Amino acid sequence: MEPIIATHDIHTYYGASHILHGVSLAVHRGETVCLMGRNGMGKTTTLRSIMGLTPPRRGKVLVNGRDMTGAEAHKVVRHGIAYVPENRGIFPNLSVRENLIMAARPSGDGRLDWTFDRVIETFPRLGERLSNMGNQLSGGEQQMLTIGRALMTNPDLIILDEATEGLAPLIRKEIWSVIRRIKDTGIATLVIDKDVNALLGLCDRSLIMVKGRIVFEGPSAELLANPDIHVKYLGV
Repeated sequence: MEPIIATHDIHTYYGASHILHGVSLAVHRGETVCLMGRNGMGKTTTLRSIMGLTPPRRGKVLVNGRDMTGAEAHKVVRHGIAYVPENRGIFPNLSVRENLIMAARPSGDGRLDWTFDRVIETFPRLGERLSNMGNQLSGGEQQMLTIGRALMTNPDLIILDEATEGLAPLIRKEIWSVIRRIKDTGIATLVIDKDVNALLGLCDRSLIMVKGRIVFEGPSAELLANPDIHVKYLGV
């Protein structure tokens, strides 16, 4: 089967700065994949290239086998891709309820697995704050809202950039639990985070990026069995 998303030898720049140097990766249906690396290695740029926010100058981005290189983000989303950016991107002047409802739609094949009620059941804390505005939420609540909003689109793949960055330990634990529940429902996931142990315990496959290149790709179990790779590329 075609992967949901695939990049082929993409090169992405910020002005004259060459950030991605021939990045190729793929995520298949139902698969959970993590992209790891130290800060500034190109992880977020890779996600932005996939979403059309920072289009690559060379190479291809395919979504379900269709060439979407440089397509606008809203067109990528229509093909079953949900994006949870590092800055969360919630609407501060909309209530929690409004942030969720505005994103609600069936999947491309008409599925409505993730409804408003199911999201609230998954994030009870949001249910207690439905009338609160987006800018009245804590960082952890905002992250829950962003993930909940992404699920309301009933995606085939959810992309999470820094899933638990800056959150309190209990909130981080809750977010990882939700991501595991998402995995169990069959939604594919591509996730970036600094918690290597959590990633390796969750993800089927791991990729490590160094200076805009993929330097390791393989089963997470392989990384767990070879801690020297962590030290070499991640410093952990």
